[in-house]
Amino acid sequence: MSGLSAGTLALLALFGFVGGVGITALGPGGVLPTIGLFALTPLSPGAVAGTAIVTHVATGTLATVAYTRSGQLRERHTRRTAVLLATSAVLGTPAGVALNTLVSDRTFGVVLGILVAAAALLMWHREHRRPAATRTHPPAPLVVGTGFAVALASGIVGIGGPMLTVPLLIALGMPTLESLAAAQAQSIVIASMGTIGYLAHGMIAWPLAAVVGIPELAGVLLGWRIAHALPTRTLKLALIITLLALVPYLILHG
Repeated sequence: MSGLSAGTLALLALFGFVGGVGITALGPGGVLPTIGLFALTPLSPGAVAGTAIVTHVATGTLATVAYTRSGQLRERHTRRTAVLLATSAVLGTPAGVALNTLVSDRTFGVVLGILVAAAALLMWHREHRRPAATRTHPPAPLVVGTGFAVALASGIVGIGGPMLTVPLLIALGMPTLESLAAAQAQSIVIASMGTIGYLAHGMIAWPLAAVVGIPELAGVLLGWRIAHALPTRTLKLALIITLLALVPYLILHG
């Protein structure tokens, strides 16, 4: 953490906290720690991804426990979706970590910016489309393909998975709380596999992981309560605007 001011460290902690809220309240949110590390520190793309992804081991575990407690992960179809997503992540995440080693700062920023824009647009679509008459659970091959693609992207830039998995599952007809729950279980596998890969390359800045990850855990608990207790429309719109506003900076930052 040498060379980083107290103000920068406080901003990183804030990115972690808000990201944690977004993880369990909305899905897209776990990208904020990655954005903070990329924008505010001199870390390489590999170190940014590695430091961000290690925080999601704890957040994914805590969120999974929370959604098990509230009943979503006790439901058979949701549990099945979670297992399929997690299984596909075993293959997708290491492939993403390997691809990260080929990525320059500029390319990392462009890829991150594209993923952020995609997440924001998926949220916007979800917010404005007409609700389906019935909610369904998508077929296994579609879940596996979605899980692999998300894990691949997560391994490259160091996100946990819910950022893309939740809006995609909802777009496929799965209920919101069940989508959030299944994505948290997937996040554990993505984060664990990603941590192993980046640790092998020596690309985890542990002090910064603590600065971001501890507030992120507090945000996860708050976000879980928000998801069950409050309308999240305002929070969604704020996150959409924030993510879209950050896209040009991310693309140009590298």
